[in-house]
Amino acid sequence: MTLQDFNSLEREEAQKLLFQTCGSTKWATTLMSHFPFESETTLVEHATSIWYDDCSEPDWRESFLHHPKIGDVKSLERKFASTKHLAGKEQAGVATATAETIQALAQANTDYESRNGFIFIVCATGKSAAEMLRILQDRLSNTTEEEVHIAMGEQAKITIIRLIKLMHEANWNAFEGSQLTTHVLDTSLGKPGKDFTIKLKQYTNNKWQTVCQGVTNEDGRIPDLLAPGRGLAHQNYKMIFNTAGYFQQNNMQGFYPEVEIQFTVIDDKHYHIPLLINPFGYSTYRGS
Repeated sequence: MTLQDFNSLEREEAQKLLFQTCGSTKWATTLMSHFPFESETTLVEHATSIWYDDCSEPDWRESFLHHPKIGDVKSLERKFASTKHLAGKEQAGVATATAETIQALAQANTDYESRNGFIFIVCATGKSAAEMLRILQDRLSNTTEEEVHIAMGEQAKITIIRLIKLMHEANWNAFEGSQLTTHVLDTSLGKPGKDFTIKLKQYTNNKWQTVCQGVTNEDGRIPDLLAPGRGLAHQNYKMIFNTAGYFQQNNMQGFYPEVEIQFTVIDDKHYHIPLLINPFGYSTYRGS
């Protein structure tokens, strides 16, 4: 389906399909006020701005209810049954989910829902069971208030992916990814900093609050910290790198338990915040 095909649908059918990409009644209804859509780019811009600026916690929580619950061993075994021989260079590091990982993931899902009152939401595309477990265990330490905002951001990413799948013949060439990216390089090893937990904090309601969180991939990068089309407000932010966890998992003694990088967003351009780290020193700069 192209965007033109979608625009030719009856309004009721179009809204039904939009609701399937993000199960929020207010989001789908408000987005339909812009129907038919001028372009793929404007569709994403409207979808994102409505989600972040017009919707609120009840709308976000409504969308969470429309995700299948993956918290028992059998459903997790089915989900990750075929990860061993996934094709493609970018998936070369994906391994079969062990029984131990599956059990831990099931328990962590149960703990998460019990703690926060909604299921764990993450943009899982391309992630192995082990990566999912790492992210889930990291996020268990957040407050429910933080998790609502993190899960909301993950839902925004999922929604865009579903829109692209829905209109797979549309022209997404002008589509822009996350405004904020990061990259960790371990200069003591000369290798990317893999499995590095990173949080982005924003000053909200008189306190610093985590608004998105992720774990670096094999290349030491998190390319999708923010949902596509989501621009950062022009203000100060903190990016927190969990150096203690990284050094511990690599059997290294580090001097810094965490690295905090504060930066100011002054325009709508792309921001790349890298970290060059070794056990006794670090540096950063604004990358491209």
